[in-house]
Amino acid sequence: DVRAMIDEELVRAHRQRAMNPDQPILRGTAQNPDVFFQAREACNPFYLAVPGIVQETMDRFAKLVGRQYHLFDYVGAPDADRVIVMMGSGAGATEEAVHELNRRGQKVGLLKVRLYRPFDVAAFVAALPRSVRGIAVLDRTKEPGALGEPLYLDVVGALFQGWSSRMGNGTPLPTVIGGRYGLSSKEFTPAMAARVLDELSAHEPKRQFTVGITDDVTHLSLKWDPDFATEGTDVTRAVFFGLGSDGTVGATKNSVKIIGENTPLFAQGYFVYDSKKAGSVTVSHVRFSPRDINATYLIDRANFVACHQFNFLERIDVLTAALPGATFLLNSPYGPDAVWD
Repeated sequence: DVRAMIDEELVRAHRQRAMNPDQPILRGTAQNPDVFFQAREACNPFYLAVPGIVQETMDRFAKLVGRQYHLFDYVGAPDADRVIVMMGSGAGATEEAVHELNRRGQKVGLLKVRLYRPFDVAAFVAALPRSVRGIAVLDRTKEPGALGEPLYLDVVGALFQGWSSRMGNGTPLPTVIGGRYGLSSKEFTPAMAARVLDELSAHEPKRQFTVGITDDVTHLSLKWDPDFATEGTDVTRAVFFGLGSDGTVGATKNSVKIIGENTPLFAQGYFVYDSKKAGSVTVSHVRFSPRDINATYLIDRANFVACHQFNFLERIDVLTAALPGATFLLNSPYGPDAVWD
């Protein structure tokens, strides 16, 4: 499927342009002020063409494999009044939150950014529901000193440029707030996404905020409800505690492959270990579901917990993530009576 998307002639032409000592060429020469500005502007048509080329390629991909992408993909209520705009893996957790809040009667949505730059203003505005009144833009980066993070600033600029042409001059711009999440893989869950959408309902929402941490310095953080859950009861959620190099991670990865490839279930594995790896604690998070898995976060409500090192019981609260009635598997050098003692 991937090879069908590739033009071999273009690949060969690209290789012919590679730098080669047998075919020397000159690049990167100096340009003086009389032509430099003009040369910089001469690239504009190429950047203007990129969104159309990307969408055309996405359409070709859809015909091959049946999965359709767009420059901006919207999910949620068609008449949503509050929308989160974001890109990257965190969108999975937000999508779960949006579906759950819609099920509860709220009108919310998520706009996933597939092509960030060049930012297609018309495609962005067209992808938003016409009913939107509040937008929260989530960036997974921080630019100290800036008025906002890059995606937030692009969204504000795109609305300023394109909103009136689609909605008419009489329609006020939506309120736009910007937040940061997930820096250095800090956890981002559906509960946090739901809290961001709640903030848009506030009388005066925070223009700039963080979610996923407790900010006791500048007090920008949003406090979320840890009991907000989106996963169904038919989803198996398992957590395995092991020691680096004891085989836990490898065995768990094999289990994910076996079940994912040989049963109707969808499978997912996340593996947490520090940079030392060998000799340190590893925690494997595994999901099996009859439906697609959008969960891009670690398990905090497990119905199966395994501890492969008996001495962890004296160091770690291994049942923190266990739901009431969960199964606990303990690898022990002792018999049953001694274990309970």
